[in-house]
Amino acid sequence: MHKTQLKIGMPAGSLASASRGGNLVDLLAAAGFRTSGYDRGGPTRFTTTNVLFGWDGRPQEFGAQLEIGELDVAIAGDDWIQERVLEMRLDHGVDINLDRVMTLNRGEVQLVGIVADSAFTTTEGFLRSVAPSKPLLVVASEMPYLALDWIQRKLAAVGLADRFRAHSVQKYKTPPKIQAGILVYESWGKTESKVKNGAVDVGLEISQTGGAIKSYGLTIVETVMRSQTSVYAQPSVAKDPAKRELLEMFLLNLHGAVHAESKVMLLFNVPNEASGEVDRYLRTNNLFGDEPTVTRGKEFAEYNIQVDAADPEKPVAMVRYTLAKLGARSINTIPITSSITGIAAIRKG
Repeated sequence: MHKTQLKIGMPAGSLASASRGGNLVDLLAAAGFRTSGYDRGGPTRFTTTNVLFGWDGRPQEFGAQLEIGELDVAIAGDDWIQERVLEMRLDHGVDINLDRVMTLNRGEVQLVGIVADSAFTTTEGFLRSVAPSKPLLVVASEMPYLALDWIQRKLAAVGLADRFRAHSVQKYKTPPKIQAGILVYESWGKTESKVKNGAVDVGLEISQTGGAIKSYGLTIVETVMRSQTSVYAQPSVAKDPAKRELLEMFLLNLHGAVHAESKVMLLFNVPNEASGEVDRYLRTNNLFGDEPTVTRGKEFAEYNIQVDAADPEKPVAMVRYTLAKLGARSINTIPITSSITGIAAIRKG
């Protein structure tokens, strides 16, 4: 029995739902890691392997848990990991070094700076105009440390860093702990309303489409960060041979599941006399990996190729039609749950 286990932070929220977010349950299953309990709020158990341990939690907390070694790996949004990294550095003087080892191509959001006055189109322009007349610059965000870091960087860019050196991060509308500097209120949502109604000077909002921001008549002055769901690892895992092996196994199979999304396999037969035209078509349209997989018989050749069903330039329906016109027969379409390009996909360098 394998004694070493990889402790994986499993994010509560939309990713755990089969009908919301990026459906992590199905992705893990396609990778060979079926779970029980995760989609029902926990506790999560990996049912097909005993080398993975699911630790249910909030992605907001995973950065700190990874830092202290409570977790080996965590699945979380880039924004929440960066939020914790900045909190530890700005308020506690602790530098956290975490490795983003894979992105999962789901849960994409943008963090955007918003203001009420449409006259401003950049953060720098807004700060140059507004900040000099305010001893206290008031900001609201669900991610207050990302907001603080953003405003500090932009104030430095316009030469106002010294004037706003002090900062305080606190719950919304609690009494200010400073009289001058940057006051960042941690918001529990509806940041747009706070900016619209003049409760704060500027906001950092999490947005997918920007629809709510437009509805409130607000202006986006900057896209501060683009975030998606990723896999993060504690750096010490790479120094433990047993855990490093488990991490590579986990990542390779996740890569296979992510890479397979929207892909299908086409299996078909071609009379030998037509195979030259088919080969030219496949090569011209790059419809294979290293080379077409072909098994040649006495009268027919059997082909299998991988096609991206989401590619608008080469739709599957047109590929099948063209193959049929060139003489292909028995064209079968098979969904792919895993497509591993090779071990190099998960190894750096």
